[in-house]
Amino acid sequence: MLHTKRKNHDARNAAVVEDVFAPTDLTAQMPKYKLPEFEHDPRQVYQLIVDELMLDGNARQNLASFCGTWEEPEVHHLLDVSLGKNMIDKDEYPQTAEIEARCVHILADLWHSPRAADTIGTSTTGSSEAAMLSGLALKWRWRRHRQTAGQSIERPNLVSGPVQVCWHKFARYFDVELREIPMKPGQYVAHPEDVLARCDDNTIGVVTTLGTTFTGHNEPVAAICAALDQYQTQTGRDIPVHVDAASGGFVAPFLDPDLVWDFTLPRVQSINASGHKYGLAPLGVGWVIWREKTSLPEDLVFRVNYLGGEMSTFGLSFSRPGGQVIAQYYKLLRLGREGYRKVMAGLRETAAYLADEIGGLGPFEILHDGREGLPVVAWALRPDVASGFNLFDLSNQLRTTGWQVPAYTLLPDISDLAVQRIVVRHGFDRDMAALFLNDLRRSVAYFDAHPVTASLQPEEAQSFNHS
Repeated sequence: MLHTKRKNHDARNAAVVEDVFAPTDLTAQMPKYKLPEFEHDPRQVYQLIVDELMLDGNARQNLASFCGTWEEPEVHHLLDVSLGKNMIDKDEYPQTAEIEARCVHILADLWHSPRAADTIGTSTTGSSEAAMLSGLALKWRWRRHRQTAGQSIERPNLVSGPVQVCWHKFARYFDVELREIPMKPGQYVAHPEDVLARCDDNTIGVVTTLGTTFTGHNEPVAAICAALDQYQTQTGRDIPVHVDAASGGFVAPFLDPDLVWDFTLPRVQSINASGHKYGLAPLGVGWVIWREKTSLPEDLVFRVNYLGGEMSTFGLSFSRPGGQVIAQYYKLLRLGREGYRKVMAGLRETAAYLADEIGGLGPFEILHDGREGLPVVAWALRPDVASGFNLFDLSNQLRTTGWQVPAYTLLPDISDLAVQRIVVRHGFDRDMAALFLNDLRRSVAYFDAHPVTASLQPEEAQSFNHS
C-alpha cells in the first residue's frame, strides 16, 4: 500500500512543471565560454539568457540608432513563419524570391526609375552591404571604360561628402581612395564646388547622402548632378552618382515629394536604403536599386547551379534570412503611400517639437531641427553661454535614466565641435518625447547645481562615435 502511494506521488510530481528558480541548474553558474558537458532544461536556459539581456540598454530609449525598435504583432508572426526560409535558395523558396523582386520594383517605382518594371536590384543585410555593391558597380564600370580606351586602371578614387563608416570600409577593402569632403563651420554637407575640386580621370563616382548620419541634413543631390553635367561638357568626363539614401530614401518621397534627388536625375545610377530604418522593417534588411539593368556590370552577377537549379545572385553574403524581406513587403502593402506619409509626418512633427523645446532651454544651439531632411534633432553647446558641463557629461548623465543620446565630435575641419543628436523613430511618440525632455531638464538642472570640474573627453565618455 505504502509502495503504491509513493509510486503515485512520484508519477504525479513528474507531471508537475517545476518552478524555474527552484533548486535546479540555475542555483549554479553555467559555463560561459565552453560548451556544457550535459544538456539543460530549455525553460531554465531561456530564463538565464533573458535575465542576462536585462543588462542591455532599453532599445526604445536608444535615441542614437536609426534602426527600428518597434514592430507590429503581425511582423513578429511573419518572422516566425519565415524563420527557416533562406533568401538565397530561390529554387526552394520561389515565392519568397518573388516577394523580394516585388519589393525591388516597388522601390524602383517609388524612386522614379525610368524602367521600374524591369530594372535590377537586390535585398541586402543592410545599407552597408548595399553600399559595397554600389561601390563595386561604380568601380567595375569605370574600369571597363578605361580598359576600352586603353588607359590605366590604377589609383581609382571616390568623391563624397561626410559619409557613414561603411564607405570607408568599401574604400579600404576594395582599394579605392576615398576623397571625403571635410565639414566646415556651418556647413555639414558637400557642396557642388567641393565635389568638382576633387574629381579627375580616376574618379569612379560621386556618393551623395540623403540624410547624413551626423546631423540629418540632405545633401544637394540635384545641384551636384547639375555641376557634374557641366563638368562633363567641359572635360568629357562622365562621372556617375550614387545616392546613399540609407534613411532618407523612405522619408523624402513622402514628406518632400518635390525634392529632386532620385532617378529623376539621369546622372543617378544607383540608390541604397535601409529597410530596417525608416523603411520600418525589422533589423536585417537593406536595398540597392540600379537605374536600369545596364547600370549593373554583368561581371558582378553570378549564375550559380545550386540544389538543382540555376540562379543569378549578387551580394557579399550567401545564406540570408528571408523573414526580413517578407516583413518589408508586409510594411509596403500595409502602409502604402498614405500610411508612410502619416508615419513620417508624425515623426517630423515630434522632431520639430523636441528642437523647439531643447533650443529654449538656454545652453543649446540647434544645428538641425528635423523640419527638413531627416526627423533628427542635432545640437551643440552655445559658445556664449557658460555651462557647468560638456555634451559628453550630459550624455553620461542621461544614461542614469535609461536614455542613450550620442555625443560626438564632427569631422575635420571642425573636429573640435561636439554635438548631440536624437533620431526620432517609429514608436517614439509625443508622450515619450515629453518624458525625455523632463529628464533632459533635470540633467541640466543637476549640472547647474553641481558643475563639473573635470569634464569627460570623447575618448573617456561612455558614448558613441561616428568618425
